[in-house]
Amino acid sequence: MKITTKIIISLSLIVTVVTSSYAQETIEVGMLENEKWWGSVTDLGNIMPFDYETSISFDHRTQNFNNQTTPLLVSNKGRYIYSDGPFKAVIADGKIKITAFRSDITCVEAGDNLRDAFSTAAKTHFPASGTVPPELFFSVPQYNTWIELIYNQNQADIMKYAHSIVDNGFPTGILMIDDNWQKYYGNFEFRPDRFPDPKGMVEELHALGFKVMLWVSPFVSPDSQEYRFLRGKGYLVKNADGTRPAILDWWNGLSACYDLSNPEAFEYFKKNLTDMQEEYGIDGFKFDAGDPERYLDKDIRPFDGKSFDTAQTELWAKLGLLFPYNEFRACWKMGGQALVQRLGDKNYSWDGVARLVPSMIAAGLLGHPYTCPDMIGGGQYGSFLNVDQDEFDQALIVRSCQIHSMMPMMQFSVAPWRILNKENLEICKRYALLHKEMGPYILEQAEISSRTGEPIVRCMDYMFPGEGFEDCNDQYMLGDRYLVAPMSDPGTSRSVKLPKGKWVDENGKKYKGGRTYIIDVPLSRLPRFTKAD
Repeated sequence: MKITTKIIISLSLIVTVVTSSYAQETIEVGMLENEKWWGSVTDLGNIMPFDYETSISFDHRTQNFNNQTTPLLVSNKGRYIYSDGPFKAVIADGKIKITAFRSDITCVEAGDNLRDAFSTAAKTHFPASGTVPPELFFSVPQYNTWIELIYNQNQADIMKYAHSIVDNGFPTGILMIDDNWQKYYGNFEFRPDRFPDPKGMVEELHALGFKVMLWVSPFVSPDSQEYRFLRGKGYLVKNADGTRPAILDWWNGLSACYDLSNPEAFEYFKKNLTDMQEEYGIDGFKFDAGDPERYLDKDIRPFDGKSFDTAQTELWAKLGLLFPYNEFRACWKMGGQALVQRLGDKNYSWDGVARLVPSMIAAGLLGHPYTCPDMIGGGQYGSFLNVDQDEFDQALIVRSCQIHSMMPMMQFSVAPWRILNKENLEICKRYALLHKEMGPYILEQAEISSRTGEPIVRCMDYMFPGEGFEDCNDQYMLGDRYLVAPMSDPGTSRSVKLPKGKWVDENGKKYKGGRTYIIDVPLSRLPRFTKAD
């Protein structure tokens, strides 16, 4: 194997690069004094920023940590590292070592701070599309049937859930019907034993004020009618020697999988979805299970001979982009596009709540401003089975709901009226209504993001460089107006550091900035501040 070494100088950034005939490039970047880095893996937001003390390794080809990944790292010193293809990163001893696959590495000194680094990277590598997801995503809560129904998706219980939303005084919005509404994977027909009148169901949901989305995945149950048809057409990912469809392992078992690198397969999947819209009035789709680790290059042979691991994930997102009402948990690149993202499922735990703000900050710095912070209380259904209200930690649900209310989107799945007492249910309803009240402002920020690419949920250091916010990951700016400092632990007080200037909280109390305050945060309160001047 031929090895060559070269030095790349991009402004004042100097890195050592080793390239090989296998189209792999390796760079090593030394951290500057007090330099902090964000990016690459959304779900690692809780350990960001990466700095001299960080020790971690990850590989985009085989890991996405159940969430969005982007081959980008940005620094508070105005530097960024970008590769158009996946890379492996090893961060240790104050150095970042990147090995890129199938693409070169770009290293740039873009300015003096985090905002300079991100803005330059976004404009250069994933410019804003100018398109915003539908307004309803931002202006009212979303509701997902997963926690309440799990795999027993059925018409009667979906309608009961929808009517309960209305009866309890929560705003109507988008309702997502989750996994197992169809006969089997790869099939696009409602199960007749569970959905006697799916078209009538959708019409009734529309009349109640909901838009309706359906869960879909790229997988196909083997030895089904669809499997045999798709195998004959060559629309499925093949095994390594190309002799038959590959059978891939995912959380619902062993299945075949659409090969979206085949343009005919891509169009056929798209047609199935548009046919669902025409026949039943479906508004859009939750595009799940597109994680790159499902498509390892050693196991499959894609139609185009090159689209494996992250490339199939990117194609899955490009399919979803054709449908304005979309949602993704796993995504590769596609920053700046009108894709709705959701954080990976969090546990029902205070640790899960504490991860919401830093992960949302990370998502924004990867080019995904239109992101929802998971489901309120977490996405693990086992935590909500056979709940006893007297033993259940209701404060965790309330605090999670409060965080959601001052985010670009909020999503309920577990029914708060089932697990909360009357007092705490009223608090959650109040914050659902706060989110609706904030809707015009949030939509305004989304429209700004569609033009500039800027995050909606912004790291404090992004907005106030040089004021000592580099390691602050439990408060944030919502756009450029609201400083939000939620509770993410069981306590009722917290410290808040305010930037320079004069500030006023949601109760009208005034503060002098440039200081840290200890504030009282009873369960009914979500602290938020605006500039007084």
